Amino acid sequence: MKEPEQQPQDDSGHYLALCGGIGGAKLALGLSHQLKNRLTVAVNTGDDFQHFGLYISPDIDTVIYTLAGKNNKELGWGLENESWNFHNAMKKLGQESWFQLGDRDLATHITRTQLLDDGKTLTEATHFLSKKFCIPSNIIPMSDSPVRTMIGLKGSGFIPFQHYFLREKCQPEVDRFKFEGAELASPSPDFVSILNNPQLKGIFICPSNPFVSIDPILSIPGLREKIKAHPAPTIAVTPIIGGQSVKGPTTKMMQELGMEQSALTIAQNYADLIDGFVLDEQDANLKCDIQKLGLQVKLAQSLMQSLDDRINLARSCLDFSRSLMPTNSVSQ
Repeated sequence: MKEPEQQPQDDSGHYLALCGGIGGAKLALGLSHQLKNRLTVAVNTGDDFQHFGLYISPDIDTVIYTLAGKNNKELGWGLENESWNFHNAMKKLGQESWFQLGDRDLATHITRTQLLDDGKTLTEATHFLSKKFCIPSNIIPMSDSPVRTMIGLKGSGFIPFQHYFLREKCQPEVDRFKFEGAELASPSPDFVSILNNPQLKGIFICPSNPFVSIDPILSIPGLREKIKAHPAPTIAVTPIIGGQSVKGPTTKMMQELGMEQSALTIAQNYADLIDGFVLDEQDANLKCDIQKLGLQVKLAQSLMQSLDDRINLARSCLDFSRSLMPTNSVSQ
């Protein structure tokens, strides 16, 4: 599909998106179409883990594949035109099969693992892979240090996120989360750099699961405070439409945590951090309640079923961000 001719009115400045998972990657794709190399996408790495001796970074790979236009659109994850010879062969040998490694996807994991074994950081490995996939935007991990999302099960202990998500298929009841290693972690160098860049004009929280995709990023010491204090407007996009998450266990987790399953709850979760909230048109009745939190609200079609949807939502987010930008910043 031909990219729309219209570009953002502001031809200068950089933007930052906090992202994790499939929903977040969809908006990141729309933003990338609009901003090219003026976009930095800081990706959750709390889901990262070791499998068959390989370093797997699911959210980073989802963002890379999506922005490259190479993602498997039927599955929502992995690469297009995938085959499963390696996975099937390992399964016949009695190896763990709950995490599916496609043959083409395997090359990404092997390359990343080799780079890390050679002493490269996760940031450097991500840059290398992004360049090979010809992505103009800057995709970065939230940290080069290991931070691992652990899911607390009701009446039981903690299990790693991937075990909960894939091996257990999100079936156990959740009652808490923790991010192992977060207290010792620091933001990746490029993350620090973009937050210190005087040309940073807007920060977006993509429509990702707030508990296991965005909170791991914000758990890194000092990051939440740095974003909150930044003069650029921070905008969150709802991952909830009509009381339901488009994909994934967000609303299931909210129910188990005793939260109302609505976009209002998401806005409340981010209220101390953001300046604006993008609400789906279907939930217009919540606008006044969200405004009472001290937030500006933009109504938009946030369900992204096509590339046009992704680009249009990105354009709405950019327009909203510019409208919230301090007057002295606009004139610079």
